[in-house]
Amino acid sequence: MNIDILILLFVLIFLIYALYREIFHPAATFMIAVSILVVAGILEPSEALAGFSNEQIVIIVLLLLVSSIVQKTKIIDFYFSKILKEELSYRSFLGKMMLIVSSASAFLNNTPIVAMLIPYVYEWGKKKNIAPSKLLIPLSYAAILGGTVTLIGTSTNLVVNGLTVDNGLKAFDVFDFAYVGVPAVIAGFLYMMILGNKLLPSREDLLKSYLQRKKEYTVETIVKADSELIGKSIKEAKLRNLKGLFLVEIVRKDKNIYPVSPEEVLEKGDILIFAGETEAITDLISSNIGLSLPETCNIREEISQIIEVVVSNNSSLVNKKVRDTDFRAKYDAAILAVHRNGEKLKGKIGEIVLKPGDLLLLLTGKDFMKRAEDTTDFYIVSKVKDVVNIDKKKGSLILFSFIGIVILSTLKVISLFSGLLIFLAALVITKTITYAEVKRSLDINLIIIAAFSIAIGKAMLDTGTADLIASSINDIFSGFGVVGTLVGIYIITNILTEFITNIAAASIAFPIALASASSLSVEPTAFILAVAYGASASFISPIGYQTNLMVFGVGNYKFSDFLKVGLPLSLIYMVICITILSVIFL
Repeated sequence: MNIDILILLFVLIFLIYALYREIFHPAATFMIAVSILVVAGILEPSEALAGFSNEQIVIIVLLLLVSSIVQKTKIIDFYFSKILKEELSYRSFLGKMMLIVSSASAFLNNTPIVAMLIPYVYEWGKKKNIAPSKLLIPLSYAAILGGTVTLIGTSTNLVVNGLTVDNGLKAFDVFDFAYVGVPAVIAGFLYMMILGNKLLPSREDLLKSYLQRKKEYTVETIVKADSELIGKSIKEAKLRNLKGLFLVEIVRKDKNIYPVSPEEVLEKGDILIFAGETEAITDLISSNIGLSLPETCNIREEISQIIEVVVSNNSSLVNKKVRDTDFRAKYDAAILAVHRNGEKLKGKIGEIVLKPGDLLLLLTGKDFMKRAEDTTDFYIVSKVKDVVNIDKKKGSLILFSFIGIVILSTLKVISLFSGLLIFLAALVITKTITYAEVKRSLDINLIIIAAFSIAIGKAMLDTGTADLIASSINDIFSGFGVVGTLVGIYIITNILTEFITNIAAASIAFPIALASASSLSVEPTAFILAVAYGASASFISPIGYQTNLMVFGVGNYKFSDFLKVGLPLSLIYMVICITILSVIFL
């Protein structure tokens, strides 16, 4: 084993560990990994940056832009509202939701679809007195399943296709993924309708359960200099029995007082940490008992409303302290409270380090909705955007023009890259969208991850690291033949995707799959597709796929809920995948 292989194995271990532990932002983690490989001489600078000029990576960028444009027209909202009506029964709503979401996710990026539907589904359940936990995992699963039907349904397929082309192999067509994807969608639908919905927990949404579990949502207040509370004990100030609130701790000159005694005497400048429901928090901050919010929560104009949002996986807020987010300046809103599933947060709100999936209560100013429209830092949960002033003709024209481009590319009339580029240029020329909107819609983090994943894949193949790992896998599964090795590749990819990002899992597993196929002297298509499907089929962990993370906190789920509901589906998906790939390609 030479020094290059040892360095690359170290980089892979670092990559997996750092992504799992969320030490850095995922894009930064990939950048560090590739930088080490360049400094070590394993990659040339041109090789490290080659992914940014890869056609499939550019197609990812173009598709994200198109998805963002379609989303802004609100035409999808309009069609969803016509199909997912309030009078539907639970099973009817569940079935129609899964079918329409999986169909839409086959052609549009599934993350914005889930983001768009979370408030709608949440409010539908609320009106029908059905727990969000009975609806939101199926929403995420439907989006994941639908994304695997086509080349453009998920960025994972496009990254795998980019790696395929980069290694001199024939690119996949748009519907080459449908052979496994369509049967998997049908099987997933039947599973959720027959068994999966019965395994879903019926757990109260967070807004209802705060009264029972008060310590899970925290808000920070300060005893003002002229407060009538100064010199009074907690008992005298009647802060022990506030309706819907619980005094968790006091921070006094960097000293934490926890638990708080009823006899504790309040002093000027004391920071009181409460936990409780949103209505009680609103009453507390609007009262005149002498408590104020931290400086970071002061919004100059009159507060319009309190809104609940969930932090996204690629958010620029991740791993930042609340006080360092500059949230008020960016969004005309202040972070009032933070909820993290299953974790009791203590200390000052400003010192809390934000994580993907955190729920935030925001005090919003009048410009919040306008500023939040283009962000991917978070997704709105508690406010349903009314479908008003929709230009149905314009929205439908954009949507069906995009579908037409996909059809034309499938028929080889025009390449997908050229079609999308012409489409976006036409939208800018006709002033349907502005150049500024195009810039705001770019997901730079995803572009960096996708481009650098190709560089890591190349390094694994060039150094022989992929051959070394593939040889070990072949030795383990050699008794089961080629199909056994295919199963091994799928399982390794699927395990990786449950603990790190799906694109990272694909980029690590792809060169191993290619080396395995080469050592077995078989055509590599089945192994490549096994990586694509294995990297996307994240059903048993809330952290493996962004849509799972988005619904995790909102649905008030536990980690075990995904394992309970997702494990049978994951096994069904694997059987379908391996069986069909073996029959068609081996």
